[in-house]
Amino acid sequence: MATLASTRPAHVPEEHLGDFNLMDGPDMLPRPNGEPHAAIARLLDGPPVFYSLNNTRNGEGAWFIIRAEDQRRVLQDGETFSSNRNIFASALGETWPLIPLEVDPPEHAKWRSLLNPLLSPRRVMNLEPFVRQRAAELVEEIKARGNSCEVMTEFAFPFAVSIFLQFLGIPNDRLMEFVGWANDLLHSTPEARTKAARTVIAYLDELQELRRKEPTDDFMSFVTQAEVDGRKLTPHEVKQMSVLLFIAGLDTVAAALGFDFLYLARNLDDQALLRAEPQRLTLAAEELMRAFPTVTPVRRATRDVELHGRLIKAGDLVACPSMTANRDPAEFPNPEKIDLAREDNRHVAFAYGPHRCLGSHLARREVVIGLEEFLARVPEFRIKEGVDPMVNGGFVFGVENLVITWN
Repeated sequence: MATLASTRPAHVPEEHLGDFNLMDGPDMLPRPNGEPHAAIARLLDGPPVFYSLNNTRNGEGAWFIIRAEDQRRVLQDGETFSSNRNIFASALGETWPLIPLEVDPPEHAKWRSLLNPLLSPRRVMNLEPFVRQRAAELVEEIKARGNSCEVMTEFAFPFAVSIFLQFLGIPNDRLMEFVGWANDLLHSTPEARTKAARTVIAYLDELQELRRKEPTDDFMSFVTQAEVDGRKLTPHEVKQMSVLLFIAGLDTVAAALGFDFLYLARNLDDQALLRAEPQRLTLAAEELMRAFPTVTPVRRATRDVELHGRLIKAGDLVACPSMTANRDPAEFPNPEKIDLAREDNRHVAFAYGPHRCLGSHLARREVVIGLEEFLARVPEFRIKEGVDPMVNGGFVFGVENLVITWN
């Protein structure tokens, strides 16, 4: 079946094409012990901007912006580079933005201001006891089953989903059901993705209706009672917000934990250092986020603009892989070295500009607390002999089949 960009657009000269595919290039597809971060970082040796064919889920091509300085220019200019791409709605054959991620400035500011208090450092601090309790419970359950575990299915996903359920106000007994929905939505076939999207919408609509009648102290209650522009939010606006929370709160935190555990299982000296000096974990987590970011922000140009002699026309997609910005030698000394004591770490795992991740405070604490509780309760772990972790690039970088064991 022909894709939207199966041929070179007329305004893109052949010399501006790049031989890279984020979605299904050989280094991006899941494979044993893959290293997609290292593969994409090699783009820093080439041109700062190039066009690549068939680089989105629907096959559309995109301009790739490689250097951190240029990515800042793109991601901070919400008027020229729109984030309104209907990523979730497209799975339903519909067109509506996730709020506030896919709402452009200046309209974006009012939605961001409304939601900022919900994920402020103070609010996250209040949530910390639950986050720590949940991490500890999961680790103890794992230990009770033996001396090995598959990190993603037994710890990372259940942990991240638990926090999401608590925040949204959903009973934890539906944990694995939500894990399944998230997996289908983000990592499955187009058909399964559409089915999962409809399931998620139906559940969130039902929860919204319940909270309008019986509010409690949770996210859904807040947005059903909140006002913007002097009026209550519409049911559709509440849906647009809660869907974003569902997507953003699940896969990215779990994926980050997966790469952290993969690194520590392979680097026992650093694992021992963090066990001996757990106060280093906050700084170490930032460095691991720098080294192993999971997302590539994508924008759509709203007007013709030139960057490094490349003509980006209105309507073109523009991709800013955090993996290259985070290993840009102009930003980081010795960027290929993972230094758990690195300071002044201006990584972009949470992106740049007005759409910088709203939940970054919570995500950081989830990662640090998850590692703290695991390292405090489980002895030195390593990858189980004979089992190869599967690592993928693509829409969200991730790890599967990460089986670790300990004595």
